[in-house]
Amino acid sequence: MSDPSVTLEDVRITEVARTSAVVAETSGRKAKVAALAACLGEAGAPEAPIVVAYLSGELPQRQIGVGYAALRDAPPPADVPALTVAEVDATFTEIGAVSGKGSVARRKELVAGLLGRATRGEQDFLVRLLAGELRQGALDGLMAEAIAAAATSRPPTSGGRSCCAARSAPSRPPRWPTAPPGCGRSPWRSDAR
Repeated sequence: MSDPSVTLEDVRITEVARTSAVVAETSGRKAKVAALAACLGEAGAPEAPIVVAYLSGELPQRQIGVGYAALRDAPPPADVPALTVAEVDATFTEIGAVSGKGSVARRKELVAGLLGRATRGEQDFLVRLLAGELRQGALDGLMAEAIAAAATSRPPTSGGRSCCAARSAPSRPPRWPTAPPGCGRSPWRSDAR
């Protein structure tokens, strides 16, 4: 059953990875939008921009200094999905902040630590995300439609294949606002002006 107290720390990266896989395997525009909107509908205001970025194949931090060498030798995968969107984002931020002597080795160590806590599917998603090779067909237009669908109503699931469908009650609206009252800022972009 769905738990309305799900927080940023509870949104698993495996759900984002599953959505990415569903979108990559799906050819129909409406099905892609439905899958994206279902996952975005589960995201709260703090993680919504992160999930949008990841599903768009981008990092909120932009460049974090991780090259192919750091991604080449992934450690054995974890058996159980435990990584959250917040943990992955915090690790990417930490990796991006590393500088100076020994920074390449430290970044590689942080990437290996993150990938060691990821399942095989999560590792695949994270490596492709970090390498800039997340080709899944979630173009800007599709993402904009998915954001609008997630913001206006609980999106329909695509035959049980949606990443967050199992965690969402059919009557529960998204937990993030379309915009704070009296505020012109978008909840999707932290840099909105």
